[in-house]
Amino acid sequence: MSSTQKIPELWRLIQSHRVTAVIYVAAKLGIAELLRDRPLHVSELAQATATNEQALSRLLIALSTIGICEVAGEDRFSITEMGAGLDGDSERSFKAWAILESQLLSNSWGGMLDSIRTGKTAAELQGVGNSFDLMARSPEIVSIFNAAMAELTRFVTPGILDSYDFGKIAHLMDAGGGSGELIAAIARQYPHIRGSVFDLARCAEAATRHLGRMGVGDRIRFLAGDFFQTISPGADAIIMKSILHDWNDERSSVILRNCHHALPADGTLLVVERIMPDSPEISDEHREQAMSDLNMLRGPGGLERTEKQYRRLLDEAGFRQVTIHPAGLFSVIEARIG
Repeated sequence: MSSTQKIPELWRLIQSHRVTAVIYVAAKLGIAELLRDRPLHVSELAQATATNEQALSRLLIALSTIGICEVAGEDRFSITEMGAGLDGDSERSFKAWAILESQLLSNSWGGMLDSIRTGKTAAELQGVGNSFDLMARSPEIVSIFNAAMAELTRFVTPGILDSYDFGKIAHLMDAGGGSGELIAAIARQYPHIRGSVFDLARCAEAATRHLGRMGVGDRIRFLAGDFFQTISPGADAIIMKSILHDWNDERSSVILRNCHHALPADGTLLVVERIMPDSPEISDEHREQAMSDLNMLRGPGGLERTEKQYRRLLDEAGFRQVTIHPAGLFSVIEARIG
């Protein structure tokens, strides 16, 4: 591709933050919910959102150029299939993630230069232990973060269920399972499975509520604990999704050793994470992994790892990596006590 084509492409990439901004505004205004049932005139939308009609029209036009809305007649707009993902009631909603990206992550990335220069997270640069302690100062952000994590888990769960056969597992523990989104989906597909969500006590109410709503509350219970201290025994398999990437090697090793102590001699560990490529290329998938890696650098201080890096971590904790099951954006790394 010639430089005359590359420079305009660079220009578009530089301005990509504007796309995040308009999606965020649409999410905060509830545009997808308002257009859920039928197209509306911009005047109706302006009244419902308490916004300036002319300004809102300009926003809707911008949203139509990126596929969120469609023009449905003079000054009338409808929601697209993609835009429906900003509906908070949609099963495949990413509304909370859109809000998290703008209210927390975009602001955090504004200081990426400082993290690259120092190797420190945003929290460490402010004298706070880690990003979770920093986030805990704002209950609103914690709520948005938890909702966004649940949305991401809901999005990737079908790929996990397609890639791995949980049929041989009798008792499964989801360590760091939060509201129980993943294990509830597994338990619904595998009616014989019993298990537990293991996480901090503050997650108990949300997890118990979700497990009951999904109809698995009689088989899956919540166990309060801190995986940096100890993990409750009793499961023949432990699954962890998006846990190890939050932490550096030292802290990840603590978690893995505690998993090892909690499992029986023939126990299975399932680590659900992104796998960084050994040789990154120009592709959407590799860009997604690399951007997530930088997000870990700026945020909690962890990293996205290559297969070799995960294998080393598992080996050092006493696990034998069996195989990797690709599951879309994520992979299921299967390991056994070695």
